[in-house]
Amino acid sequence: MDSATSDARAPLGASADNGFKIVVVGGFGVGKTTLVRSVSEIRPLDTEETMTQAGESVDDIRHIHAKSATTVAFDFGRITLDARNVLYLFGAPGQERFWFLWDRLFSGTLGAVVLVDTRRIDDSWYAIDRLEHHGTPFIVACNDFGGPVRAGEDVREALDLDPHIPLIDCDARSRASGKKTLITLVRHVQNRYADPSARAGLPRQEFV
Repeated sequence: MDSATSDARAPLGASADNGFKIVVVGGFGVGKTTLVRSVSEIRPLDTEETMTQAGESVDDIRHIHAKSATTVAFDFGRITLDARNVLYLFGAPGQERFWFLWDRLFSGTLGAVVLVDTRRIDDSWYAIDRLEHHGTPFIVACNDFGGPVRAGEDVREALDLDPHIPLIDCDARSRASGKKTLITLVRHVQNRYADPSARAGLPRQEFV
């Protein structure tokens, strides 16, 4: 997995074989495992465990009553862009008691998707704070939970996002929506790091 944890800040497309590490992060129960599962071309590795009554006093489940399992380490999936470029997807655990894992997981990351449940905006603050601390490029994707609030200026203002950070809607259950989310992130990273005169970034075609 050295390729997945190598220095992701080098120009995209600079070597013959590129493995780029992407992290999906966010609060508890926002759909990170679902997103990794929906887009991965391999059977995803996950570390979900059944939730028990003992965890109810630790994890806030008021808005996610139907959730019966939770990630206790991280999820892992993979998407091949073409013969030269692969994305390795890591889904971070959302519970506060596992946040100590995040800083290490962010090491060598090309970029991150912050998945948001707009009913619980405050749960996104820590993820954004840590990504900004590491200088990791990220986008914000509002997962579809059927609520009245979607991605928009009210969400941008609530999260205090800089104007250049993409804010989009997504449905973590949908492969097409998940691909669109990752494409948005890759393009955001290209715009931030690629040499404007060369533009030797990742391929422009969508995932297969």
